[in-house]
Amino acid sequence: PLIPSPPPGALPASSASPGAAPWPLLIVLAVAVLLPVGRASELPVAIGALAAIVLLAQRRIDWRAPASRLPLILFACYALPALISCATAVAPARTWSTVASIVRFLPFAMFATWALRDTRQWKTAIAMIAAVVSLWVIDAYAQMITGYSLAGAAEAERLSGIFGAGNLKLGPVLAVLSPFVLIAARDALRWRGLALAFVFLAVPILLAGSRAAWLMYALVCVVVAWREARSKRTFALALGVAIAIAGVATGIALRDSPGFDARIERSLLALGGTERAVDAASAGRVSIWRTAIVMWEAHPLTGVGVRGFRYAYPRYAAPEDTFVDTASDTGASHAHQIVLEVLSETGAIGLLFWLAGVGFAVRAWLRADGRTRDLAFAPALALVAMCFPLNTHLAFYSAWWGLLFWWLLGLYCAALGADGTSVAAPSRREAG
Repeated sequence: PLIPSPPPGALPASSASPGAAPWPLLIVLAVAVLLPVGRASELPVAIGALAAIVLLAQRRIDWRAPASRLPLILFACYALPALISCATAVAPARTWSTVASIVRFLPFAMFATWALRDTRQWKTAIAMIAAVVSLWVIDAYAQMITGYSLAGAAEAERLSGIFGAGNLKLGPVLAVLSPFVLIAARDALRWRGLALAFVFLAVPILLAGSRAAWLMYALVCVVVAWREARSKRTFALALGVAIAIAGVATGIALRDSPGFDARIERSLLALGGTERAVDAASAGRVSIWRTAIVMWEAHPLTGVGVRGFRYAYPRYAAPEDTFVDTASDTGASHAHQIVLEVLSETGAIGLLFWLAGVGFAVRAWLRADGRTRDLAFAPALALVAMCFPLNTHLAFYSAWWGLLFWWLLGLYCAALGADGTSVAAPSRREAG
């Protein structure tokens, strides 16, 4: 078999030493390592998904166990709206292919839950993820100094770092994964580590130029400060120091980075108060959001189908909308806002499923004990930052952002089930 069963007399899978078989943990972490390399991160996802199928067949993963239940429920809340949206899809081939592709997320999430079932692995896992993100940050600093990173020259107006000038995801990814760096730094150096990590991450996130990332990182820092503060006074002091440091960093960036200066000037246009000013400040997002609402009104129950947004856009856009490409008869790729994406592509049914998923995820958190919440805190906060509704977003049903979303969900489910026994089926010796 691909994954051999434990020999007689061996420890059951649930209690094996985390150092005995590091390959499951390495497969899960390989997703993060390969995120900047195009679609390469799909390889460990595929390996993990196939391994999960084998483990299920060997009964080494029990799909009926409590810890397996959460990924199953969350996947249903994510996948069923996509499947239902096929009924009224404006681009059926694209919607059906998306539904087929997201099936891989469920076995991978179950594999991650199995791979990280031992609580002793979690400190190592958090540290390794933090190390990967820190290497990306160091590469971004090198690009700030020299103009080049491992992925080449910087984009004209933004720091692009390891993701490259043609793939401006550095800011959002650093902001989403920042909880891992902050928690690892806290574990290593207490509050001094937190302060150093805050500054270490803040500069490249600012210069990456994504305003959504700025908001995500601010949210992460506020939550971490609230969690670590012993009192309201300490929290207020930490927040004041963070704002002061961010102000200094912003001032330096405004002076030394023309691209950052341009982003700030564009953001300030919103102070004009008119719809046109807000639309200009948001790089045309208001036009996209208006079209998404019209799209949902035309398909209120099931939407236009997942990933069908760009194909339906010209039909519902205002005249002379700048995002409409008359040559290809397509428009903006997605709604750029999680609630509007769900409504426009999967309708009210989809939104109800997503809200149910949020409810199940929160209920699992509330039912966990303090030790388990500590394990789950980093992926939980990353998911909160990623899905915070008062922001703009990448597409959650897309191949890349959807993969990162489900990788974090897999970690979250694994942390909440990491008691050493909850997902691994008993060995044949125990069962006998």
